[in-house]
Amino acid sequence: MEAIFVWLNGIIWSKALIALCLGAGLWFSFRTRFMQVRGFVEMTRLTFSGQKSEAGVSSFQALALSMSGRIGIGNIAGVATAIAFGGPGSIFWMWVMGFLGASTSFVECCLAQIYKEKDNEGRYRGGPAYYIEKGLGLKWYAWTFALATIVATGFLMPGVQANAIADSASNFCNSTNVCPDLSGQWLGMQAAFAFKLGIGVVVGLMLAAIIFGGLKRIALVAEVVVPFMAVGYILMAVVVMLLNLDFLPTMFRTIFESAFGLHAGFGAMLGLAVEWGVKRGIYANEAGQGTGPHAAAAAEVSHPAKQGYVQAWAIYFDTMLVCTATAFLVLSTGMYNVVLPDGTLLQQALPGVAAGAGFAQAGIESVLPGWGAGFVAAALFFFAFTTIMAYYYMAETNLTYVNGHKVRPLATLALRLGIVAMTIYGTVRTAEMAWTLGDIGVGLMAWLNIVAIFLLQKPALLALRDYERQKKLGLEPVFDPDALGIRNADFWKQRR
Repeated sequence: MEAIFVWLNGIIWSKALIALCLGAGLWFSFRTRFMQVRGFVEMTRLTFSGQKSEAGVSSFQALALSMSGRIGIGNIAGVATAIAFGGPGSIFWMWVMGFLGASTSFVECCLAQIYKEKDNEGRYRGGPAYYIEKGLGLKWYAWTFALATIVATGFLMPGVQANAIADSASNFCNSTNVCPDLSGQWLGMQAAFAFKLGIGVVVGLMLAAIIFGGLKRIALVAEVVVPFMAVGYILMAVVVMLLNLDFLPTMFRTIFESAFGLHAGFGAMLGLAVEWGVKRGIYANEAGQGTGPHAAAAAEVSHPAKQGYVQAWAIYFDTMLVCTATAFLVLSTGMYNVVLPDGTLLQQALPGVAAGAGFAQAGIESVLPGWGAGFVAAALFFFAFTTIMAYYYMAETNLTYVNGHKVRPLATLALRLGIVAMTIYGTVRTAEMAWTLGDIGVGLMAWLNIVAIFLLQKPALLALRDYERQKKLGLEPVFDPDALGIRNADFWKQRR
């Protein structure tokens, strides 16, 4: 089975998907006239404004909910993995993916708002399945995306996050003496397995306590936890960089030279740098993947473009700040390994340390002894846990779609129990298998969603121009789909 999954992952994550994601970001950047640059001030303003209602959450809560999905282990372990297998130059291509991906995120999240609906409990629901059916009229395609997302976010991807929590906790225990000795317990079961299973049960119970409270509780937890965890992590990276100021010029030179194949040591890795930078960039910021639109649709706004702007800003924050923080933690301290596909070691500063969170832990430890393992373990827990929360909401939204836009209590209960079980199981699964399954889920959603938004870009572009026109007239933009010739935007017609 593992061999089959590895083979399938290789097909899904072929160079064609890499080109598609980069091409989509470049295309939408031109089509929106680089709104991620022109509209940066408006993005920032809208991010911290907006109102919530009984049906929807505020723009900031929607941002926090989407950021809880975007900021996960991809921002720590994923960035470190990109450096290990793509070299330092992969970070530059991750930045490129973040810059271009902001426009992709605008388009998909604006579409989610245009075609959103209310479920039978009066809450906003939307996402790729909704805009594929209503915008393209392809119900079979919408069902394909919905079912793929339920499987990916409900069963494949939570295990990646849970596995990282357990591995990070194990690394922390191995490097300190604060954890109990589990050897000899549980009728001869290996201590590491017992410890990780215990972590899984605790995480699963915490997850259940939140997701059984529904969207409002998930959004509230995200609103409080996400800003705290992200800012704390960035501040730690700043401290480490300040303690390594002398090495910063060399670090930046290495990144840019490696990105274009000019570095003496990493010059041969140009293709790998692009591949891993884009691949892990997509995994980290989720632009084009189709996950962000679910949270975007839940926001209470007067115009769809507003949430498009907010979610474009989310890509900047995720990639340019959080991912960059990890890159600088690792590169400014020199605590990383670089390995070619044939196993050749170009750099091995950490013998015996697998690519992942261990790089960030070693980076902090090198300048702040005693802080690395514990701090990264705590950061990974918050990053991964909130991501699993967001995954549940995405899976629930698509389950509501396939149930005829209705919340079915038994189906919802089964999903909640299923994602809790997969979270527990993910903690004891091998990291390689967890990442393979997660990559399959991410890649499948990205293929389906990017093709859809290429076909359905016109309504989002019309909404952007309409928003900008009303702003120039000094108006508070209000959306009228009939005036723009946008059909099947039923919620907005009823609202007007």
